Amino acid sequence: MNLITGVRELPPRLAASLSYEEAAYIERVKERGLPFAVSGHFASLAGPERDDPIRRQFMPDPREEQADPFALEDPLGEARYRVLPRLVHQYRDRALLKTCGLCGGCCRFCFRRVWMAEEAPFIPEEEVLAVFAWLKTRPEIRELLLSGGDPLCAPEEAERLISRIRGEFPSLRIRVCTRIPITDPLRIDSAFIGFLASRRPLRMAVHINHPRELSPESRALLAGLAGAGIPVHVQTVLLKGINDNAETLANLFEDCLDLGLSPYYLFQLDLAPGTAHFRVPLRKGLALYRELAALLSGLALPSYALDLPGGGGKIRLHEGVIAGEGPEGTTLLLRDRDGRLWPYPSG
Repeated sequence: MNLITGVRELPPRLAASLSYEEAAYIERVKERGLPFAVSGHFASLAGPERDDPIRRQFMPDPREEQADPFALEDPLGEARYRVLPRLVHQYRDRALLKTCGLCGGCCRFCFRRVWMAEEAPFIPEEEVLAVFAWLKTRPEIRELLLSGGDPLCAPEEAERLISRIRGEFPSLRIRVCTRIPITDPLRIDSAFIGFLASRRPLRMAVHINHPRELSPESRALLAGLAGAGIPVHVQTVLLKGINDNAETLANLFEDCLDLGLSPYYLFQLDLAPGTAHFRVPLRKGLALYRELAALLSGLALPSYALDLPGGGGKIRLHEGVIAGEGPEGTTLLLRDRDGRLWPYPSG
């Protein structure tokens, strides 16, 4: 897909707002770590101010190079549960397939930013066959998550893959994890919506962080998906300086509910390298979530959750999961469902 990867390609008001140092840093970041990339649509939603909540999600920041003692290249510990090069089986009844290392832009807080920097192509035929062979030995798997990257970066390849999955496994639930309805909504047309509706049981998990991401084009697409009978679940990452206040999040989740979407998860930030400046302290996040719960009905309130660092799995966050502090006071000890303790930064 066509993405903006250089300063000269940005919308004029954004390009004009960059200092020489910022522009030079964008060019340098291409040579190391997660590259700079953003869709034209998403860039058009950003304001020129440095603290604009859309701009900050895709604009490289020198703070990404600051040392972070808590950073993990594989923050979810997916390598522990990898059964095939791109297939992860962490939970009993579902598995996750990394379809590609391409996305509709490079979010600077991405928890798979180390893998995304490799820009892996769409999953090849021999790996698809291996995935199908494995699934046939695992009747307990009820759901397959198509993730990446973003499977909808390549709609034709995604369509072929989904059709093959449905042909081989008629009752397997497919979950398409995507940000394309936000970053590049015109990439999905009515024919593709009809295709998805014809391949149920299928649902979508769409990543949305801020009310301003719901452009007229995105609203029309998301309402169209819901109207076609495709369940759409919203996942949001809590991000410092972007959406870390209750009013912003309440507006987002109310808008999503009105479009026929289900607010699903509000995620505490994973510990990927270069993302510490986006991290909201966990106790502040808990206080914000209590405020949010007072503003919203249960229908509009997502679960506040965290993937425990290093492979501990997903937990719902509340005061009861905090078992105490780590030995130096820099971490909180979080209790998983089996009573094991996992450290997470306190600040």
